[in-house]
Amino acid sequence: MDTMHRRQFLRLSAYGGAVFSSGLWQAHAQGTPAGQDFFFVQLSDTHWGYEGDANPDAKVTLPKAIDAVNALPQQPDFVVFTGDLTHTTDDPRERRRRMTEFKAIAARLKVQDVRFLAGEHDASLDQGRAFKEFFGPTQYTFDHKGVHFIALDNVSDPAAILGEEQLAWLASDLERQPADARIVVLAHRPLFDLFPQWDWATRDGAKAVNLLMARPNVTVFYGHIHQEHHHMTAHIAHHSARSLIFPLPAPGSQPKRTPLPWDGAHPYTGLGFREVRAEPLQASYEVREFPVERA
Repeated sequence: MDTMHRRQFLRLSAYGGAVFSSGLWQAHAQGTPAGQDFFFVQLSDTHWGYEGDANPDAKVTLPKAIDAVNALPQQPDFVVFTGDLTHTTDDPRERRRRMTEFKAIAARLKVQDVRFLAGEHDASLDQGRAFKEFFGPTQYTFDHKGVHFIALDNVSDPAAILGEEQLAWLASDLERQPADARIVVLAHRPLFDLFPQWDWATRDGAKAVNLLMARPNVTVFYGHIHQEHHHMTAHIAHHSARSLIFPLPAPGSQPKRTPLPWDGAHPYTGLGFREVRAEPLQASYEVREFPVERA
């Protein structure tokens, strides 16, 4: 198969954000049933409970995003939140109160199939105990219309690692998948070293990427960095999502990782969620970014 057959080029166009087409090589059928096209919505880094100058409308942006998803002309197959559902707090009772409030707001989604990943703000101070009480396991898999989804936990360990036990779990799961399986990995932190100085990396993420590298059809969706970013590790595409609380600067563009200033004239600049359209037969994904709109 030639290079163009293995990987399509990026396509970016303006539509309330960007459309990103990531085509991984189109595998010939090897006993794997063809999947149906579908789409899902990714929301990330809502930081419920945050109070500060970076977003004086912090109690508004998450409900606005929920309303926007509910207003989509076609409802997604499922919705996934890729971490930092709540803003960090040292108080275990306050942490659970914020999770209770977040869960109640997320329950307003019309879509019944909603998936949750932990972020370090949710999980690193108690190794994910409160998160598991409210949202279930921090690592899991599920299958949907010909695509195998793998949710990884690179936040519960405060050292920002997956750990050998989870890596063994990942290896075991991959061994059970067909050679041409369509695989989507969901994570909070990037699995590659985007900018380790700002904690924008997973310290043993390269081990996970090496396990995934043998699979021809892999795409990774993550959060954490509060902005769009697209990266290729050989044939594996990594796409980060915008935040719903405040945008962060481009990697290394300023001395410190501080939120971009709030603009009262354009209050939701840099915030948004995304729609991902999947074509399992071709193992391709079209990513459409949606901004948070003013009332």
